[in-house]
Amino acid sequence: MCGRFSLISSEELIKRIFRLNRAPVQPRFNIAPTQDAAVVRIAVNNSERELAQLRWGLIPPWSKDASIGARMINAKSETVFEKPSFRKAARSRRCLIPADGFYEWRKSGAKQAHYIYLKDKQPFAMAGLWEKWQSPDGAEIQSCTVLTTDANDLVKPIHPRMPVILPIDQHDAWLDPQMQRQEILKQMLRPYAPDQMALHQVGSLVNNARNESPDCIEPIEVKKQKMDQDLLF
Repeated sequence: MCGRFSLISSEELIKRIFRLNRAPVQPRFNIAPTQDAAVVRIAVNNSERELAQLRWGLIPPWSKDASIGARMINAKSETVFEKPSFRKAARSRRCLIPADGFYEWRKSGAKQAHYIYLKDKQPFAMAGLWEKWQSPDGAEIQSCTVLTTDANDLVKPIHPRMPVILPIDQHDAWLDPQMQRQEILKQMLRPYAPDQMALHQVGSLVNNARNESPDCIEPIEVKKQKMDQDLLF
């Protein structure tokens, strides 16, 4: 699954990778469910790419209240085109969710957080869906979810699932609402190459969604070295 992630790249880099005219994003080290997340999608009015801030946790249009979104932060790629909660969005409201890395927790023994990212430390696109929901009082909430797939060999020892990471050459097809060929779309929803990724253990700071600092992604080894130096001096 994907329950936390970061987006700390510069606006210029995000604009270049995702082909955006503007990308007004604040660095985030610990994006959590029900918080706003940056999403790249096709704008309805001009068919160009835009970056929007959507609530993380998809709220289906038929839902009676918004609380269901907290349980819809991920969608299984294997069933996303059939599940009532996601199938309409999978047809025409696909999006890219930019990230620099995501967190996963090893559950065997003591719970240990890991930060997982690309070896070249470039931002990447998680495959996503977005949806519009209207409350009984008429207020609209736009929300999103991250698609997941089987974990690759790097992530598998930590967790059996991982977010779908789309290579740049697949961004156009995934975003295109006119692309309706499920056999092509489903081929994109596969584990990312493990030899292109890396990970390291991080401390418990990330466990609390209120914590938002570079310390969240700092390797445990670096933290220990700093503590040892503080004790010496």
